[in-house]
Amino acid sequence: MIRAPLGNAGYWNQVVDDNDGYILESQRIMREPAGNPDYAPQYTFNVAKKHWHQILRRYSAGNPITDLSRYFPGLLDAWEEAERLGASVWTQGQQLTRHSWRVNYDHYIVCFWLVGLALALEIPDDQWQRLLVLIGNEGEDVLLDRVIASRSPNRKVGSVLLYPKPYGRLLAAVDAPADSQASLLGTFVQHWYKEVRTGAKSGSDPQAVSYRHPYWYTYGDENFEGGAYFGRWCVEAVAAVKAFGIDDSQCLGLEHYPGDLLRPDGPSTHPARQDIAPPAPVVAEMKVGFWGRLLGRR
Repeated sequence: MIRAPLGNAGYWNQVVDDNDGYILESQRIMREPAGNPDYAPQYTFNVAKKHWHQILRRYSAGNPITDLSRYFPGLLDAWEEAERLGASVWTQGQQLTRHSWRVNYDHYIVCFWLVGLALALEIPDDQWQRLLVLIGNEGEDVLLDRVIASRSPNRKVGSVLLYPKPYGRLLAAVDAPADSQASLLGTFVQHWYKEVRTGAKSGSDPQAVSYRHPYWYTYGDENFEGGAYFGRWCVEAVAAVKAFGIDDSQCLGLEHYPGDLLRPDGPSTHPARQDIAPPAPVVAEMKVGFWGRLLGRR
């Protein structure tokens, strides 16, 4: 069954196939000499991004949960290669703005998603350790560090919540007595999509760039037919449930709660949908050949 509230079977079949093809072709291009070394690190990081988008896209499409973890090795390979290439390209300032949770709200959210997916999908220890190296920021955030420490107990935990909006609600659920956690977690999920839009403004430090909203926030509202939409899932709540054993019964069925991640054997936690509209036309993503020409690769 389709888990996302948007898109019918035709849409999801098309975009899943297109993006698997994009990943394969991009991996081939990455193995060739770079014609534009200055852009190569960003291109390679974009390939890593395609992998976590595809995990969420396949979740939205209703694919088996056990099928999702296979994207982690390619994700880690591409991200590690981007860091290797970027070491000689990105300035010290660029390194900070790309990697610091404090000044890069998008990066904080993505790291929270990846930790949540890694915990829920129970990726192997070697992949988990590679992920933690890439994530970094040890001791920076009281909430995300604690989630990570649920699997890596020696993780240093920060003393500050970097983004009180929306994550103050999640921290309150984590710290609440057991009989209050389910209700507070449900409240966090109910408010998450609205509050995550402007969360950067609540940050403890000025942001490196001006944020109207996270980069993915309007996917689905703009150029839906282009295939960028991969769902709007509050993976952060799943991360907390997995890390701390919180009762998520009041989240089940909520639009943004990906509860199936924690129930790989089913039944689904999402309400059944009926697709009565014909498949929406899908415009394939920009052809990889363009990137090849941009990077001067053959």
